[in-house]
Amino acid sequence: MNTLLMTLMMTVMTYEMPKLPYANNALEPVISQQTIDYHYGKHLQTYVNNLNNLTPGTEYEGKDLISIVSSAPDGPIFNNAGQVLNHTLYFLQFSPKPVHSEPTGKLAEAIKRDFGSFENFKKEFNAAAVGLFGSGWAWLSADKDGKLHITKEANGSNPVRFGLTPLLGFDVWEHAYYLDYQNRRADHINSLWSIIDWEVVSKRLK
Repeated sequence: MNTLLMTLMMTVMTYEMPKLPYANNALEPVISQQTIDYHYGKHLQTYVNNLNNLTPGTEYEGKDLISIVSSAPDGPIFNNAGQVLNHTLYFLQFSPKPVHSEPTGKLAEAIKRDFGSFENFKKEFNAAAVGLFGSGWAWLSADKDGKLHITKEANGSNPVRFGLTPLLGFDVWEHAYYLDYQNRRADHINSLWSIIDWEVVSKRLK
């Protein structure tokens, strides 16, 4: 299992903000500094704060994010833990200058095997992200046998809830794109492909 997912499964005393590996303006024009300031700096910070306030004295105190999201019932703890997990994976999958424009190695082989081609995978993933009604996430995940799946998760849910390992996630809550794209969700989705760090995503595949 890759280092990030191992870290997310460690016992914790308090939940913390992930450290961005790029400056707040580095993803422009795909994601503006204003969106990073609000989405990362305010929305995610609120989820982190909420989770730290909600878990003390409960059965989830000290548990890692993946354990909470996998087992907690719908409600405030699940919602906030899910969004901390989702956004950590989301913000760390980007790079202002990705080394590769598409997957390589084991991930590339798995995508070709399960979707026919990278272009067909993108088409199916875009359709899932654009077609999700309301707020939520589109995910590429792997099951225990290594087979890849595209899923749509409402609100703050995550594929770990169903025994899958999340590899790539697109946030389609309006706060993720409205300052830059208004109601043009499809334009936002299409633009994200240019800043995906496929080396990071590939390392999430067991």
